[in-house]
Amino acid sequence: MKYISILSLCGMLGLTATAATPLSEMEDSAPAKSLSVKEIVDKAKPTLKFGGYIIGKYSIRDEKNTQENGGFDLRFLRLYADGHVYNDFYYKFQLEVNGQPGEDKGPRIVDAFVEWQRFDCFRVKMGQFKRSFGFENPYSPLAVGLGSYSQATMKLASIGDRCGEHKSSGRDLGLQLQGDLFPASDGHKWVHYQVGLFNGQGINHTDKDKHKDLIGGLWFSPIKNLAIGGFGWNGTYVNEKYNGDPATQRASVKRVRWGAGVKYESKWTFRSEYMHSVGGVTTDVNAPTRSDAWYATLGVPVMKDMKVYGRYDCYRAAKTWASLKTDYGLSVNYNLGKNLIFQLNYTYTDDRSRRVAGGTKDSRYNTFDFQVAARF
Repeated sequence: MKYISILSLCGMLGLTATAATPLSEMEDSAPAKSLSVKEIVDKAKPTLKFGGYIIGKYSIRDEKNTQENGGFDLRFLRLYADGHVYNDFYYKFQLEVNGQPGEDKGPRIVDAFVEWQRFDCFRVKMGQFKRSFGFENPYSPLAVGLGSYSQATMKLASIGDRCGEHKSSGRDLGLQLQGDLFPASDGHKWVHYQVGLFNGQGINHTDKDKHKDLIGGLWFSPIKNLAIGGFGWNGTYVNEKYNGDPATQRASVKRVRWGAGVKYESKWTFRSEYMHSVGGVTTDVNAPTRSDAWYATLGVPVMKDMKVYGRYDCYRAAKTWASLKTDYGLSVNYNLGKNLIFQLNYTYTDDRSRRVAGGTKDSRYNTFDFQVAARF
């Protein structure tokens, strides 16, 4: 009875309030008129930009006892669309359309994400994008300065991961928080942070276990264009092609990694990183579980629109000197305007692991390649 009396009182008060409200005020409080499609679009202020790039390549090397010594190759053909919605939301969609059609090859999505960018100190990105591990990994192939990424970035920052993951171009599906803190007098920010949760299976693949990869980085910028920092990665990779035979394959492997480095990017370029990894290889149960890599890259402007790069690049598949593979690289980049890049690359490879293993494979060889990149 008490609850009924309370409900009755509330109803009476509601009726009284309605009766006491003038008709004109009731008309003013009527539901707002629904917005038209045009009004919604105008309010969102969407922007859209299309673009892409092509990188063609010819290479030749003098490695002995191999059937393949280079040739012509379409290294990349990528198309993208990006823009903003409501000013605060940035989106990007990028396709890679070269390569032989098939599983994890040929036309595929490489980027597809939305990022809330309201504040420089706190941004939220969700979708498919570059993993937040390493300084070099986020670089576009057009900006690396040499004919390829370093071995550290290739093997341990997941562009062509040593664990056996399908080619993922350093990307995964996930959620990331990042930001820049403490502005200096010249406008640059003193501190940058980024931390994300990822599936761990690479691009265009769903999660295969209950473990999410935790990847993050933190760096300090004492002066403009200079960054000194470190990165961490705690995750697992599930072998999606496991044949059920533990004697030849692993069902899953750990990816516990850390890295530290420095970069300076202006007219002059300097990048150097060290990366360490604990975790096996899914396709080889006998593969070592510890590996590491390091590199140093220097870019020097020699004249207008021309820059020369040199790189010392090392990778140890077993974290032993006997497993060391070293690439000494030299590259000349010439920019003809903003959208055309000519690149001549030379690499001398010294693969100590081949000498230790014996056999017929050449452990020292030279590679030349010429690349042309066009942006549109």
